[in-house]
Amino acid sequence: MSVRWIPAPLKAVFEEIKNVERKTALEKEYQRLSETDEDPIGQWLKLAKARGETKETDPVLLYLVVELHRKVDELTQLVKNERPERLALEREAEITAVSFGYFRFAGPVLKAGAEYYGRIEMPLFPRRDMGVWFVAEGADTARIVRMHERDEKEWNQYVTARERVMIREMKQKQERA
Repeated sequence: MSVRWIPAPLKAVFEEIKNVERKTALEKEYQRLSETDEDPIGQWLKLAKARGETKETDPVLLYLVVELHRKVDELTQLVKNERPERLALEREAEITAVSFGYFRFAGPVLKAGAEYYGRIEMPLFPRRDMGVWFVAEGADTARIVRMHERDEKEWNQYVTARERVMIREMKQKQERA
């Protein structure tokens, strides 16, 4: 299978899974990064939509109010000097390219065939860390094997947006030539 790489400037922290105890601790963090634990206002909104409580509400306005609530929560955490609990991971590296279900690091930082857990800092709105389990396909190439459903949707949207940017840039270069 050939992978179509799209340039993307992302950062990731990660570590190889070496033992069961560490994998258990990493799994707990992964679960905390899920939308229910990390985003209670988002979970509330889903439940309100399911009960039909948002039928007569302007969806854009509702979305903006929810995002304002998230920002107030962030500011409150900042003022109280509270930080979300994150495990320290062994490695940090730049991601230079993405694809659907894959990403590539700037250099050789992986052991081929090894399993890893990591967090990718996503430049989405709202900005957040995305938990991901991946397998090294090579020294610099990773295949995503597991991520939360919401994260998978947002990853694919990000890849699509980056692809559009790349296509626009190619068209502009052709027009100049």
